[in-house]
Amino acid sequence: MSRTAADIRRAFLGFFAQRGHTVVPSAPLVPHNDPTLLFTNSGMVPFKDVFTGKETRAYVRAASAQKCVRAGGKHNDLDNVGYTARHHTFFEMLGNFSFGDYFKEEAIAYAWALVTREFGLPVDRLLVTVHASDEDAAALWRKVAGLPDDRIIRIATDDNFWRMGDTGPCGPSSEIFFDQGPALAGGPPGSPDEDGDRFLEIWNLVFMQFEERADGTRTDLPRPCVDTGMGLERVAAVVQGVHSNYDCDLLRTLVGSVADKTHGPIGPSHRVIADHLRTSAFLIADGVLPGNEGRGYVLRRFMRRAMRHAHMLGAQEPLLHRLFPTLEGLMGAAYPELTRARPLILETLRGEEERFGRTLERGLALLGEATAGLRPGGVLDGAVAFRLYDTFGFPLDLTQDALRAHGCAVDIAGFEEAMAQQKSASRAAWAGSGEAATDKIWFDILEGCGPTDFLGYEAQHAQGKVLALLRDGAQVQHLEAGEAGAVITDVTPFYAESGGQVGDSGQASWPGGRAEVTHTTKPVPGLHAHHVQVRAGALAVGDAVDLAVDAARRTAIRANHSATHLLHAALRSIVGAHVTQKGSLVDADRLRFDIAHSAALTPQQAAEVEALVNAQIRANTPVTTEVMSQEDALKAGAMALFGEKYDDRVRVLTMGADRFSVELCGGTHVARTGDIGCLVITGDSALAAGVRRIEALTGAKALEHLHARAAKGK
Repeated sequence: MSRTAADIRRAFLGFFAQRGHTVVPSAPLVPHNDPTLLFTNSGMVPFKDVFTGKETRAYVRAASAQKCVRAGGKHNDLDNVGYTARHHTFFEMLGNFSFGDYFKEEAIAYAWALVTREFGLPVDRLLVTVHASDEDAAALWRKVAGLPDDRIIRIATDDNFWRMGDTGPCGPSSEIFFDQGPALAGGPPGSPDEDGDRFLEIWNLVFMQFEERADGTRTDLPRPCVDTGMGLERVAAVVQGVHSNYDCDLLRTLVGSVADKTHGPIGPSHRVIADHLRTSAFLIADGVLPGNEGRGYVLRRFMRRAMRHAHMLGAQEPLLHRLFPTLEGLMGAAYPELTRARPLILETLRGEEERFGRTLERGLALLGEATAGLRPGGVLDGAVAFRLYDTFGFPLDLTQDALRAHGCAVDIAGFEEAMAQQKSASRAAWAGSGEAATDKIWFDILEGCGPTDFLGYEAQHAQGKVLALLRDGAQVQHLEAGEAGAVITDVTPFYAESGGQVGDSGQASWPGGRAEVTHTTKPVPGLHAHHVQVRAGALAVGDAVDLAVDAARRTAIRANHSATHLLHAALRSIVGAHVTQKGSLVDADRLRFDIAHSAALTPQQAAEVEALVNAQIRANTPVTTEVMSQEDALKAGAMALFGEKYDDRVRVLTMGADRFSVELCGGTHVARTGDIGCLVITGDSALAAGVRRIEALTGAKALEHLHARAAKGK
């Protein structure tokens, strides 16, 4: 029996582990420290900062099986998914990496040994490409693999030259191809027929050896690196002797499960559903939930495309959640997050399919009416496509996919015009926020004055120097009595609103004057703005000012913030490890905590969560804070919010007995858990599909609530 995809994954990681590589678990699909990147789309993404020198790790050799999603931009595979042999939105990338350790000779030797000896691929069906300028790689392929020159193809284009960006690390690449035989059309790489299926790329080796400057010149890197990538589904198909990734065991089983629950012979719709189910389940497991913008909207697009294809196959009831057990059986052992998040995945899939099912029929009816007169090659009115999007929840690509079978297209310009008109109308109806200062002003202040030195972890009182003043969105030299404005100082004990925690309030005073600090914000990273109402005297740029935080309010905020950490840990313990934070508000009077969970807490769950939190509070254990690298923090088990951008050095907050809660957090907290007093849950409501809002009180407010509840019960 040929090797399964799971066997190949294990063999790859084991091969490199035996050769001194640290096997690194797959990073989440939402990059932890790069919110500009939609999803992790290659094996090197988790190591990007290592390659650029911003981060160092305890190892110089690594290997991983990285889950990846490609859904837009350069790597937009969506339109081809299900219709070709090798397009996917979700895939696994096997890779080995060297961070200034070994280079071309070892990388080529490892690759050749793995594909020929470990995987047993016939040598006479393998060929390689190198960049035309990379004679070193060509010579090594002759030396290591014994390949003749006619099977070492030199490519002069950027197809064999990799860049991280316009500037930075770059270098030539070398690809290993497998000849699938003359029964398939296509020529070797570099030939006019290279886009055919006969010659299949199975592994890409990137040799980062240069630093490219803005003027296009290159210098040698002092420590060259290696980054390789091999698609698991693709190599599994080759090893198993099939010509389509969808026929390898990993996907064939899932496609078969779709066929078992629908009708008709296996076709593109079955493959679309299998692919999009994998993408959807893994994204939900990593904390993404369907929504109307950003990553949530991309997930919704995947789910709704799959749902339309299920409808095309005659499915009358929600289908996707019934397919998940097959996926979990195939991949749950390698990716235990699927099992941990099973309740959330099942409920999110079922709920989204039920909601979309209510509008799908009506939307398809409208689409049918609008296309009744279209002939092949016709174009659907963009305004109709926008109505399908705006009223019936049809993503544009779903409409395009529906028209594809009829050889028709959408008037994209008309769709975008209708979208722009709606946005213009929305802007006209918007009354404005009242914030007069523009981002440019804040950035100018930051550039001229430097970042604010925050002293508030240790102090609630400090003396600072006024560096800038703003009134009505413009910089001024003075603020007079009766005026409101913003004060920027060199140092401050005031916490600026961020991470769900409200900003501090308090007093500012100087000889002959005082001001009330109503709240504190962070208009741009690194800059604390004290929003003040001057009560007496005049404040000028350059003045020394005493800054005093409202201590009682800060104490209440600290208690509520620490309580959210205990609440988070308790929810994960009682309700399930799939529970992750989706948002929060920490104020002096209350706290609210939004979580990824599909159903209301049962009375028993709510009682158990409360009891567990209060047990940790009564234990009165110290709350400790450590500053360390993000990598060390995550290794130590600290929880981080997906998509949140953290500094290179992070604060790790640990509280509760036996490290009950360990999270990355920049907020202010109590010294001991007992300082929280007690916690009572006061509300649990649905915020959005798959998101619940938990509300709670602590300390004196919690006791007031309990007394009031008891009085009502008399």
